[in-house]
Amino acid sequence: MTTPLSLHPDRLFSADPTQRDIARRLYAQVKDLPIVSPHGHTDPEWFALNEHFPDPAQLLIVPDHYVFRMLYSQGVPLEKLGIPTVDGSPVETDGRKIWRLFAENYHLFRGTPSRMWLDWVFSEVFGFEALLTVDTADHYYDVMAEKLTTDAFRPRALFEQFNIEIIATTEGALDPLTHHQTIMEDDWDGRVVTTYRPDTVIDPEHEAFTESLAAFGELTGEDVMSWEGYLNAHRQRREYFKEKGGATATDHGHRTARTANLSEADKRALFTRVVSGDLEADDADLFRGQMLTEMARMSLEDGLVMQIHPGVHRNHNLPLFDTFGRDKGADIPAPSEYVEALSPLLEAVGNEPDLNIILFTLDEDVYSRELAPLAGHYPALKLGPPWWFHDSPEGMRRFRERTTETAGFYNTAGFNDDTRAFLSIPARHDVARRMDCVFLAQLVAEHRLPEDEAHEVAHDLAYRLAKEAYKFS
Repeated sequence: MTTPLSLHPDRLFSADPTQRDIARRLYAQVKDLPIVSPHGHTDPEWFALNEHFPDPAQLLIVPDHYVFRMLYSQGVPLEKLGIPTVDGSPVETDGRKIWRLFAENYHLFRGTPSRMWLDWVFSEVFGFEALLTVDTADHYYDVMAEKLTTDAFRPRALFEQFNIEIIATTEGALDPLTHHQTIMEDDWDGRVVTTYRPDTVIDPEHEAFTESLAAFGELTGEDVMSWEGYLNAHRQRREYFKEKGGATATDHGHRTARTANLSEADKRALFTRVVSGDLEADDADLFRGQMLTEMARMSLEDGLVMQIHPGVHRNHNLPLFDTFGRDKGADIPAPSEYVEALSPLLEAVGNEPDLNIILFTLDEDVYSRELAPLAGHYPALKLGPPWWFHDSPEGMRRFRERTTETAGFYNTAGFNDDTRAFLSIPARHDVARRMDCVFLAQLVAEHRLPEDEAHEVAHDLAYRLAKEAYKFS
């Protein structure tokens, strides 16, 4: 006997009838707003070429580390899930076998955000009415595989079906942006822009730093072994990303939020040690910190919004990294400090109202103690939404509870989904809209906010704030 797949219309709303009714009214006004997706990792090739997606496993499992990290934690080898290896050694390529293995373990996702997103995709995108189980696995696979061959399930058609107004991808500093140029030159109305992510040419501890730096110089024609030439290479690439990819933002995934504002002499001396490889113990982190300040100064020059995503011990599982490479679900949140770490940058540019720096964290302890007070004071700062491990109903609730009293709503940057899983984007935005309506409904029910103002805030959180924070005109 199959279990029905049903998405309750009041999911995530309060059990209290007064708050639930208010949340319903608020949600009704925002649920169909266009999606602004200002930061993510979807592949621009999808939208440039508009080819049919591959089989269901390649679409929903192989690229989504939220999914395969859970399976791996329960002993499922990544090879059996079709995750490519660094050396090209064999992995499972039969999509049906991968899908059956996933279905056998679908119970592992009970209570997780991934379960909510996946059930939404199964119900709303593919029209299933029975829960995914071992018994329904083949039916799921057959229906999805057939639909993925139709024009209605091409990337551009789904983009339009999902009511996406704009989506920002993330590319490294060396990326030629070929696919973005194809999209921009095409007559399609969908808007897909890039984001400048220069980590490989900023982080001396990145495994590709030396070869990336050499390629950086070749690509720009600058002497990147000199401090002036290195900075000019960044300026050139930032402008290229704006012109050829429509970029409005940069992104920086550093281990810590540390910034620095060294003297000219000390900057040059540090850079010399970095490019020569003769680093002292603290030099790599200090250089990353100095470059955050340099990137902020460049943002004042060229208008790009700056995003900082610190506080992650990336590739924690070194044997897994050696076999499969980066972004395989082994990135772990780490304690983060912001007040002292950001002080050098903020002393330099924090009072600039024309600068947008969006801060993220995976350390929820700093929401009320550090981030909300900082964003509630410095004109240049805004708070990004709950990110990665905290992109969940509970994480969203904790974020609003711990930041609103100090930073308010309007020092935040709306919502972004930060995903590689294209089909989950509407589901993630729906959860965020519901949870913001839940929070606002409580304020209204407690007579702390008039309902007409709550409607304005709900609209702003779902749409306007992200659009303005990322300068999407």
